[in-house]
Amino acid sequence: MTQQAHRPFWNTTAQRASGMPVHRYRPYHETFDVDLPDREWPTRQMTAAPRWCAVDLRDGNQALIDPMSPARKLAMFQLLVRMGYKEIEVGFPSASQTDFDFVRQLIEGGHVPDDVTVQVLTQCREHLIERTFESLVGAKRAIVHFYNSTSTLQRRVVFGLDRDGITDIATSGARLALKYAETITPDTEILYEYSPESYTGTELEYAVEVCSKVIEVIDPTPDRPLIINLPATVEMATPNVYADSIEWMSRNLPRRDSVVLSLHPHNDRGTGVAAAELGFLAGADRIEGCLFGNGERTGNVCLVTLGLNLFSQGIDPQIDFSDIDGVRRTVEYCNQLPVPERHPYGGDLVYTAFSGSHQDAIKKGFDAMAREAAAAGQPVAEAEWAVPYLPIDPRDVGRSYEAVIRVNSQSGKGGVAYLMKTEHHLDLPRRLQVEFSGVVQRHTDDEGGEVSAAQLWSAFSDEYLPDPTRPWGRFALEGTRLSTSAGEHRLEADVVVDGSPTTLEGAGNGPLDAFSAALSGVDVDVRVLDYHEHALSSGEDASAAAYVECAVGGRVLWGVGIDSNIVTASLKAVVSAVNRAARDAA
Repeated sequence: MTQQAHRPFWNTTAQRASGMPVHRYRPYHETFDVDLPDREWPTRQMTAAPRWCAVDLRDGNQALIDPMSPARKLAMFQLLVRMGYKEIEVGFPSASQTDFDFVRQLIEGGHVPDDVTVQVLTQCREHLIERTFESLVGAKRAIVHFYNSTSTLQRRVVFGLDRDGITDIATSGARLALKYAETITPDTEILYEYSPESYTGTELEYAVEVCSKVIEVIDPTPDRPLIINLPATVEMATPNVYADSIEWMSRNLPRRDSVVLSLHPHNDRGTGVAAAELGFLAGADRIEGCLFGNGERTGNVCLVTLGLNLFSQGIDPQIDFSDIDGVRRTVEYCNQLPVPERHPYGGDLVYTAFSGSHQDAIKKGFDAMAREAAAAGQPVAEAEWAVPYLPIDPRDVGRSYEAVIRVNSQSGKGGVAYLMKTEHHLDLPRRLQVEFSGVVQRHTDDEGGEVSAAQLWSAFSDEYLPDPTRPWGRFALEGTRLSTSAGEHRLEADVVVDGSPTTLEGAGNGPLDAFSAALSGVDVDVRVLDYHEHALSSGEDASAAAYVECAVGGRVLWGVGIDSNIVTASLKAVVSAVNRAARDAA
């Protein structure tokens, strides 16, 4: 995008001056232009998962403050296998004895399943390549990944070589890999991967030139293809420009039917996931990354996010994320680094809403799904997922609904009602939701912080469930006797009024009307305006909840009653409203 394409409203010299030395940085397109006017990737759609390669044990491990111990390495490898990754980069065996020994441990210990291919990394230097093949003796199948940096900057400041000199390093590495492969074949099937490291800092015409020379040496076939891996070792361009470069490479690489085009995105610009997805649309076949985006600097592209992004679109990622918390715990143990609370799909808070409007929409979404599933005669767990603010069902990745809605000062009636229903099975009527949310709001305003489900129940009990032991509990219902004659209900109620037991009598067109008449005998003016009830449980210990909206002495208040007998529960709800009015008047 040029400056002419978008002029922000603050675009004056005085308003936009940040004081930062922007003159020290050159736009990417001035050095690395991608000419692709007939690009096709913007109109493509994802329909299947890429071929995955997890590089947690190499790229991720080298980025750790405290590199993994053998036990942590093995735990990570076993996790990746359980999740379903079929290509796993397990180390840089020529770089350290620790990595060499770990590769030997995997092979000699029989830890590598027949359908899993281990991958090892090496620079294009003979003694390192020789050592790499020594580590692979006895493996059934392995990918030898050799690389050298090709970027303009590294050619100039690190190697002091021109293009021909850098190409010679790459082709020499390819020939050496073929040479040392002969020392362990045919017992071990060797496949090859080449990376022009710092690809994003390399001119496209040179990137395709050096890859072409390596392809010529390796001489791949469609049955035994060469992996050409294009690392965004430093993410330098916007994702659309990166995708243009991948489509350009895919079009221009020779023997494309014998090449697996692989991406290795990093996240320096914070757009690694977008770059990987667009690069895949642009023609890539394979993606390398780490669980939860571990890696040097800002990390490698996150395999969890990529995989579950596909899942959220109805595409099988071919990887099992059904226990996301178990995956996260293992990764945190192995990496000794926490996964942030807001990390997509796996963070502690990513399925949690505190906002009142979000909570209300989520609650309504759950209710609508339940109704639609019932109408279709199918379990809710099998219904098409459609809940506002939740791109996937937390239960599909092993989460419960307990943390979906949490209450604090930003919350409203929807969140409070959701927790009361899911945690305590109370389906509060809407006007009661509004009333009780005001009670909770006063609590959060006074004390701050989050209100737990237990605290919410305590606040609800204190407010609505009558208890004569409390100072404001003027009335307590001890027992009732109900009779009906000629359509009239007569009620005798044993109550405690201000600590003294008494029996009240009343008649009406129903139990509630009769009880209201009885209460008038002790100067309580109460009129029932609305009534709701539902079962709380079933079986011998079944109980029910009743919610009654009452006009009490000029005020409108809700009361709540819970009892094994629904009539008794409704009368207790009236007592609850009356007691609340008496408390407030005291």
